[in-house]
Amino acid sequence: MTNAVLLNNVEHRDLRVITERSSSLGDDAWYALTFPLEFRALQGQYPIFFQKDANSDTFFPLALLGLEPGENLYLRDGKWTATHIPLTIRREPFLIGRQNFVEDGVQKTRRVIHIDLDSPRVNRERGEPLFLEYGGNSPFLDSMSDLLEAIHHGIEQSEKFVRALQIHGLLESITLDVTLDNGESNQLKGFYTIDEERLRALNAEDLNELHRAGFLEAIYMVMASQAQMRRLIDEKSRRAAAV
Repeated sequence: MTNAVLLNNVEHRDLRVITERSSSLGDDAWYALTFPLEFRALQGQYPIFFQKDANSDTFFPLALLGLEPGENLYLRDGKWTATHIPLTIRREPFLIGRQNFVEDGVQKTRRVIHIDLDSPRVNRERGEPLFLEYGGNSPFLDSMSDLLEAIHHGIEQSEKFVRALQIHGLLESITLDVTLDNGESNQLKGFYTIDEERLRALNAEDLNELHRAGFLEAIYMVMASQAQMRRLIDEKSRRAAAV
């Protein structure tokens, strides 16, 4: 559960946010929501798959961080071992909110920053300050605002990307078979990936349409990223051997 409230420089003037990485600070997620604008930064370090939202039947891309719920294999000794941390992880404890207002008699909506006051990152003793002494935003908060804006635009683009994949029938269900060095095996179900056979069968017009939209490059990045499953399995094997 979250306790998300509209951030302001009066009630929250003394708040700080811890930017260290650990399970105790909420970094024990086994996947992170992502979007095509981030695929280039992710694909050399994380496997990218898709999942279906059970409530809406819509698909969303994700970076896989672990092989079971509550496991982040990129966390080691209080550090994140990959050079790029997914933006939807980095934005914690901030969220994008919407605020209604009236301008020239017209009802409008703007994006605003909310903060989860129940996040273990939020405190008044240590970490990055959110506001300057006289009320202005700190450089850290400004950077988080830019990050949230990037996420907003990324998710908007992601919805179009997934719609295009569905229109062309390019998503297929996949079962991930995982075998550790000690012989322990498991299967991960409920994931989707690019149907490569279907992709090869697309005609030139459909491929050109995907290319013009900037989606063809994202498709190939998803496919290339899945070589990073080996990285997860190797790290899982290393930890199992250390027990």
